[in-house]
Amino acid sequence: MFELNNLASAGKYFLIISAELLALFVGVSFLVALLQEYISEEKLQSILGKTRGWFGNIMGAAFGAVTPFCSCSTIPILTGLLNGGAPFGATMSFLVSSPLLNPVIIALFLTMMGLKVTLIYGFLTFISAVFIGALWERFGLATDYKMGQLKSACCCSCEAIEPAAGAVTKNERLKHAGAQTWTLFRQVLPYLVLGAGIGAFIYGFIPEDFIIRVAGPGNPWAIPVAAVVGIPMYIRVETMIPIASVLMDKGMSLGAIVALIIGGAGASIPEVTLLASIFKPRLVATFVITILAVATLSGFVFQAFQISLL
Repeated sequence: MFELNNLASAGKYFLIISAELLALFVGVSFLVALLQEYISEEKLQSILGKTRGWFGNIMGAAFGAVTPFCSCSTIPILTGLLNGGAPFGATMSFLVSSPLLNPVIIALFLTMMGLKVTLIYGFLTFISAVFIGALWERFGLATDYKMGQLKSACCCSCEAIEPAAGAVTKNERLKHAGAQTWTLFRQVLPYLVLGAGIGAFIYGFIPEDFIIRVAGPGNPWAIPVAAVVGIPMYIRVETMIPIASVLMDKGMSLGAIVALIIGGAGASIPEVTLLASIFKPRLVATFVITILAVATLSGFVFQAFQISLL
């Protein structure tokens, strides 16, 4: 009877969370695809090429938050920007903010963790992206970029989304955005279902006391360990967020959840693999260490204010 109750609870959770994720993803994806109809790589190159200093870093982080969906589209755009002469610091801010602040992860954060958590997460990751780009340029890491073309831009089933070319009407943009949304939905659907399924299993069958003991607020090592574990655990943000949400419901500390998401989304194995083909080892190592540091520090910030945030 106990196992049947657990199975029923897991099944109910799976259906509810799947429906929420699918509806949210389709809505946000369409809006972003429509926005991308107006923001081409050439336009990015033109704007970033004219900006220098801190303003360039701010613009790079801002564009990273609204353009690609994953590293499969981030890294090729990054390569094009660098090859085209865009400032190194601004493009590095773009690189850091893109996976951590894309509209899907923000929408999922807002839905599952509330407005206050989302605002603070957005502020911390945006400021981190701006400062990281500026510091890396100041430290002379621009020389660690290997000028050339990316040999392979495929790290998962996702494909880069290109805006419509030439003069097009509003209806054509809407139609193209709809087609892009449908294509992306078909590609991401397995990851959404996988994340909901894993979350449902944890919800129904993993005891709360186990989660609290391993990754609860009382474990001082939970945050740095979560930041590291997030890297191999990460598949896509659509998979990560529902798992993180149910872990938090089961007693995992908010700080560990944030560290898990930033570590995984910011320095996923597919992304690091692609970066290794265009960056020298020193810059790749700097990238990974910096993301882990941001994940850990952000986790401790959230941990300190967990009671007032939730």
